[in-house]
Amino acid sequence: MSTAEGAGPALLASGDVAAGGPGAQGASRRPVRSWLRFFRSELRLVFGRKRNMVLLVVTALFPLLIGIALRVAAPHPGNGGGGNGPVGSFFNQLAGNGVFLAFIALSSLLILVLPVVVAVVAGDSVAGEAGSGTLRYLLAVPAGRSRLLAVKLAVIATFGLCATFVVSAVALVVGAVLFPIGPVTLLSGDTVPLADGLLRLFFVTLYVTAAMAALGAVGLAISTLTEHPIGAIAAVMILVVASEVVDSVPQLAAVGPYLPTHWWLGFDSLLRAPVDSYTLLHGLLSFGVYLVLFGSFAWARFTSADVTS
Repeated sequence: MSTAEGAGPALLASGDVAAGGPGAQGASRRPVRSWLRFFRSELRLVFGRKRNMVLLVVTALFPLLIGIALRVAAPHPGNGGGGNGPVGSFFNQLAGNGVFLAFIALSSLLILVLPVVVAVVAGDSVAGEAGSGTLRYLLAVPAGRSRLLAVKLAVIATFGLCATFVVSAVALVVGAVLFPIGPVTLLSGDTVPLADGLLRLFFVTLYVTAAMAALGAVGLAISTLTEHPIGAIAAVMILVVASEVVDSVPQLAAVGPYLPTHWWLGFDSLLRAPVDSYTLLHGLLSFGVYLVLFGSFAWARFTSADVTS
């Protein structure tokens, strides 16, 4: 599939703006329309690929399998079988409230599955176009490389948002079917109404989405360095695994806060009363820094590289 096919009308629209329009008001609207057309075109391409849709389906199956496995195992609150840390606490709470299946699914899939989903889309974003030869045709129309890169980053973030919300939604439904649903007992021991617990789950999902958007920026930057999408995808996953390994070594604890995966599980700060704003803000700041740094690197590389020859 070629991005040029769907993006052509949007890119031509931007050319019309540069050439001038029938009126100032119409001209001011054309850039917005062209951006939206380009964005919709990229969305159709990404979500229209069977490979990406299979990834979403597989991602949706994991919460179902986790829920069934835990239901068969029949965990009991406070049995200590869940291990240490926030993930262990989620396991201990699950038998009493199915809402915690969503937190368990997000925690478990953050280790590998969600990063793979984002890495596949991000690694293919530029490298796939360059490798297939469609990138030079896409840039033959005066759209601007900056806009092209911004749209691709927005689509990567949107796909990550979709994958993360699929996990939360499926896990919530499965949890409601297999386990009791009611007021949510937070990690701090406080109990809040179900509506409050669902609102916290919503913000947890957005937090994980922000983490995946930062990883998407890393993947986009790597994708501008090669014409081989498989290599870009592999490089992103190697970075994720290496970060998780280094973060688990106590002797390297001083490096931990600067690693891309260190704050991924920081969403447990939203499940305390009061909210642990220190951890939450540091996590969001880390994601923002990675997004800006690697987004800037991707822009510097893409706007100066010879990709049309």
